[in-house]
Amino acid sequence: MTSFASFDLPAPVVQHLSDTGITAPFPIQTATLPDTLSGRDVLGRGRTGSGKTLAFALPLVTRLAGRRRVSKRPSGLVLVPTRELANQVNAVVEPLATSLGLVTTTIFGGVNQTRQVNALRSGVDIVIACPGRLEDLLGQGVLSLEDVQITVLDEADHMADLGFLPGVKRIMDRTPRVGQRMLFSATLDNGVDVLVKRYLTNPLHHAVDSAESPVAAMTHHVLAVSGADDKKDIVQELASGTGRRVLFTRTKHQAKRLAKQLTTAGVPAVDLHGNLTQPARERNLAAFSSGAVRVLVATDIAARGIHVDDVELVVHVDPPAEHKAYLHRSGRTARAGSGGDVVTIMLPEQTGDMRTLTRQAKISAKPVSVRPGDKLISELVGERAQVVSAAQAAATVPSAPQQPQRAAGGGQRRGGRGRSTGSGQGPATSASAPQRTAGRGRAGQSSGRPQGGAGSRSVYSSSTGQAPVDSRGQAGGARAQGGRRPSRRATSTVRSV
Repeated sequence: MTSFASFDLPAPVVQHLSDTGITAPFPIQTATLPDTLSGRDVLGRGRTGSGKTLAFALPLVTRLAGRRRVSKRPSGLVLVPTRELANQVNAVVEPLATSLGLVTTTIFGGVNQTRQVNALRSGVDIVIACPGRLEDLLGQGVLSLEDVQITVLDEADHMADLGFLPGVKRIMDRTPRVGQRMLFSATLDNGVDVLVKRYLTNPLHHAVDSAESPVAAMTHHVLAVSGADDKKDIVQELASGTGRRVLFTRTKHQAKRLAKQLTTAGVPAVDLHGNLTQPARERNLAAFSSGAVRVLVATDIAARGIHVDDVELVVHVDPPAEHKAYLHRSGRTARAGSGGDVVTIMLPEQTGDMRTLTRQAKISAKPVSVRPGDKLISELVGERAQVVSAAQAAATVPSAPQQPQRAAGGGQRRGGRGRSTGSGQGPATSASAPQRTAGRGRAGQSSGRPQGGAGSRSVYSSSTGQAPVDSRGQAGGARAQGGRRPSRRATSTVRSV
C-alpha cells in the first residue's frame, strides 16, 4: 500500500502526518503528488470529501520551505470561496507549514481587517483568502502578490457559482505568470474551464471521480410522507439518535424554527444559517463538532466548507432545488471512506421534483411511504439518545448572546478576536493547531457577548442559506456581523478535506 513516506516529502511533514494518524493517501493525493511536488500545473477533479485539501497543502508547504520571508509579500496563495472553507483549509495547512518554519494567515471579510493587516506586515509565507477582502487589501497596498510562487484555486466551481470569477481573474493577473498553479474543482462548468485555459500552463489532469458520482458508502433513502404533521414527527424521530446528524432546510427561518422545535421536544439542536452573527455561528458549530450537541440544522451554508467527523446521517428536511446541492449536502456524511445514510423527506406535491432530482443525481433510491414509528425510521435512527426535558435540552445548547445597551447616538460595540481549531485528514480524536488569524467584527442586531462553554474561537462565514455572502461580507446589501470572542476554545475534528 502506498504511504506518504514514499513521496518526496520533508521528514517533518511525514512525521506530522504520522503523529496525527494520517499514513495512507487518498486516490486524489496519490494521483497528483508526483506532479505537484515537481512543480507542474495540475487540474484536480474530485467530489467533496475526496481529500483535495491535503493534495495541494503538501506540495504547497514542501516547495515553499526555506524561502526568505518578506513583509507584505507572501510566496503562497490559496483562494477559496467562503470563510468557512478558509478556516478549514488553514486548519490543514497551518500545522504542516509550522513543521517547516512557515507562517500562514487567513484573509476574509466580515471581520475587522486590522489583525490581517498586522499579520501581513509581520510577514507570512502562505495566505489563504477569499477574493473580496483580498482585493480590498490589494487596493489599499497592504500586500503584493508579485512574489507568489504557488497559487491554488480551491473549489473553483463554487467560486463560479457565487459569481467570484471576475475577482479571481483580477487577482490571478497580479501573480507571476511563471509560478505554479493548482486548480481543484468538482466540475468544470460555469466558466471554470476558462480559468484553466487562461492561467494553467500545460496542466496535468487528474480526476478520481465525477462530481455527479454518488459515494459508494452512502445509502440514499426517499421517505414519502402524507402531510406536514407526519413530516414533523418523522424529522424529530430522525434527529433523536446518539450519533451526529445534519438536517438541511431550504430557508434560514425554517432552520432556526426547527432547531428550536427539536430543543423544546428534548432533542438538543443548534442552527447554522446566514441570519446568525459570526460568534453565534462559531459557537453552534463548535458545540456540534465537539459532540456537546448532536444535531445541526442548517441551510446550504453547511453544504460545502464544513467538514466534521462522523456525521452518520444527513436529512434533507426540504429537498434542494437542484442535484448539485443535493450531492454537496449529502457529502457531509460518508467522508474519508466511512459509511453514512442520506434521507430525503418528500411530500406528495414534491414527487415530480424528486423524480427529476434523483435521476440527475444518479441515485437509484425509490420513494418509500412511511408513517411515524415505522421500522425503517427506527433503523435509520439507530441507538436513540436518552430523552431529556426541554429545560435540559435548552441548557445543552449554547446561549444566545445578549445585545449590549447603547447610549443615544452611540455607535455599536466592537467585537473581539477569534481563532479556529480543527484537524486534517486524521482520526476523530486528532486536533489541529489553533488558527493564526481572525479578526474583530461589528456586533449585529442580535449579537453581543457570546457565552462561554462550548464556544469555538474560530470565525466562520456569514453566508446566507441559499447563496453564501461574498468574502467582503456582503449579502443582499447587508454587512455580515461579528461579535466578541467566546471565552473558551472548542476543538472541532475534521477528517477528509
